[in-house]
Amino acid sequence: MNPRALTPVLRVVNRCLHLLVAGLLALAAARALAGGGPGAPGVLLAAVGFGAVYAAGPLTPAVGRRRGATALWLAAVGAVWLVLLVLTKDALWLAFPLYFVELHLLPRRPALAAVLATALAAAGAFALHQGAVQPAAFIGPVLGGAVATATVLGYQALYRESEERRRLIDELTAARADLAAADHAAGVLAERERLAREIHDTLAQGLSSIQLLLRAAERALPADPEAAGRHVRVAREAAQDNLAEARRFVRALAPPVLDDLPLAGALERLCATAADRYGLPVHFTLSGDAVPLPAAYEPALVRVAQSALANAAQHAGAGRVEVTLSYMGSEVALDVVDDGAGFDPAAVPAGRGSTAGGGTGGFGLAAMRARMHALGGTLTVESAAGRGTAVAAQLAVPTDTAVPAVPAAGGRVPVEDRP
Repeated sequence: MNPRALTPVLRVVNRCLHLLVAGLLALAAARALAGGGPGAPGVLLAAVGFGAVYAAGPLTPAVGRRRGATALWLAAVGAVWLVLLVLTKDALWLAFPLYFVELHLLPRRPALAAVLATALAAAGAFALHQGAVQPAAFIGPVLGGAVATATVLGYQALYRESEERRRLIDELTAARADLAAADHAAGVLAERERLAREIHDTLAQGLSSIQLLLRAAERALPADPEAAGRHVRVAREAAQDNLAEARRFVRALAPPVLDDLPLAGALERLCATAADRYGLPVHFTLSGDAVPLPAAYEPALVRVAQSALANAAQHAGAGRVEVTLSYMGSEVALDVVDDGAGFDPAAVPAGRGSTAGGGTGGFGLAAMRARMHALGGTLTVESAAGRGTAVAAQLAVPTDTAVPAVPAAGGRVPVEDRP
């Protein structure tokens, strides 16, 4: 009967029971006083005693929390009620709220036993006051006990079901929170990997080329100031390109080389820039009729070409490079072939970020493969020691983008014999 241990619904029921007990006690006392019989003072005294013992339950913290204190309080209430029951038959009505109190405070089996005992006591008192044993004396108390039992057990079943649903909802909420956190962590890791590839293919490659150009300028001084100035000029242009790349990271736009240019024009410009920057003959060829590609394809192919050109110039010691963009109906392919030192692709550990052209230790091939695989494409590397390297990237062209051909900037650039 401790209100702090009750749910909101049970608090309302609890207060209603208190009011019902108080009302029935007042009714019994009023009827006894109105009758004016010799037993009226005893009824009034027993009613006051019952009310005092009953009120002690809600005011005692142990009642409803400790089984011993609860049983002792119920026994005291029952004893005073039996005295009142003997004095007046109006006390029979108190059996109904007592059913609910017993069912609420006691475990199921003791509660059912207490309800049965209360019903039998009420039936016996009714028979005592009537002076005869009749079936009606048992029907009322037993029926009231059955109704009270069904009501309480039904509520308890509904409460357990609602608690189970609440537990499932809590688990679902926690699972959704964990899933959201996992998705967020995966997104962070994917974005870090993407930025690592972007930095490797742009800023890192550009800074490496600037370093090589400045070293060349340093070696040319003071014997050949003109050559040194040329190297410094190209290094300055490379620094400007890197600055554009850094600003592109901030704006989250496509590579600057694609600005206002189709893919073929961007690759042609990239080849010209690489030839000027590295002092390496780079030839570009467009094969087939250009078609519009999904937005993510063009930056990925430009990055692959950019990384492969840097690897050929800085790691492979190539003498010339051929870049070919091929539109083949349902596919678009990019081939970068150099005549450098080459390497053994089988000797590269899986997942290691090796660089095409024989270098190791960076993102290189792993970054290029990741770009292609993210778009559902493939990256093939063919190389052998002393026989150069061929990097082939292929992407499937979605059928909804295979529309009539569009002209490519720069058209076709003649290609010399391949190495």
